[in-house]
Amino acid sequence: MSSRIPSPHVFALAGTVVLWASAFPAIRVGIDGLGVAALSFLRIVIAALALTLVAPLAKVRLPRRRDLPMIALCGVTGVTAYQALLNWGEVRVAAGTASLLIAVAPVFSVLLGSLFLGERLSRTIVVGSAVALAGAALVSLAGGAGGFTVSALIVLAAAVVQGVYHFATKPLLRRYTGLEVAAYAMAAGAVFALPLLPATWHAALHAPAGALASAVYLGLLPSALGFVIWAYAVARLPLAASTAALYLVPPVALLVSFVWLGEVPHPVELLGGAVSVAGVVLINRRKRSRSPLGPSAENVSDATAGQAATRPAPAR
Repeated sequence: MSSRIPSPHVFALAGTVVLWASAFPAIRVGIDGLGVAALSFLRIVIAALALTLVAPLAKVRLPRRRDLPMIALCGVTGVTAYQALLNWGEVRVAAGTASLLIAVAPVFSVLLGSLFLGERLSRTIVVGSAVALAGAALVSLAGGAGGFTVSALIVLAAAVVQGVYHFATKPLLRRYTGLEVAAYAMAAGAVFALPLLPATWHAALHAPAGALASAVYLGLLPSALGFVIWAYAVARLPLAASTAALYLVPPVALLVSFVWLGEVPHPVELLGGAVSVAGVVLINRRKRSRSPLGPSAENVSDATAGQAATRPAPAR
């Protein structure tokens, strides 16, 4: 009996997880040589240019004028603010710890959806949100590499703005594909990142080659290629499989950070990360059973792509 070879979209999904997980240690490498502002700007602009070049091949449509304000909100939160806050936080927070804190972003998108989109806040969602936030608190209070510092709160702020991005993409995903929304947001984020250009110019002139290579890697692979292969995978796989794969990003990030940077997570951080992921699983189980976008498989896949696009990742 011959073994079955995994399909290309399964490989694409696995590749997305690895790329988005690798973004966290790559940020640590880039920050050391470029600083927060320059790394944020270079990653965003490189990703925006790459997605712009891919757009004609992927048949990305131009957005409607009436959708530009929401696209701007996606860009300023899920791209510009997210990258700047995550990079700033990772100055002192270990890469693996940052991935555990970012995992709670869906909590904030769900809460915003209940406040502004009239989505029902069920008991399961409330319990899942409380569990996820409790896990994030454990990670922040751990005495390991992260510790309870202002930097840990900054990473949590990055999770909040990513949650805003998830919330803001929902109305857009009724009219555009996940890849289109990601491309629009990245382009908008590049515009909002322009004030970082002077600092980037100065830092790039004196940056070591390794830091510049890290910025190029982050822009081309986790941000640009990650979006493309994620959109390809979720359009061909069941929603449950696509969502479940995202739970693998923090543990893979911990593994990559250990191999690449030699980071060893504190046991309490691991416990808190597991608790956070368990809370997000509870939330997503409820969301899968009652999707606000209707029964269309294409819409469901696109919604997942848009919600995961700034995880690392919008935006990863």
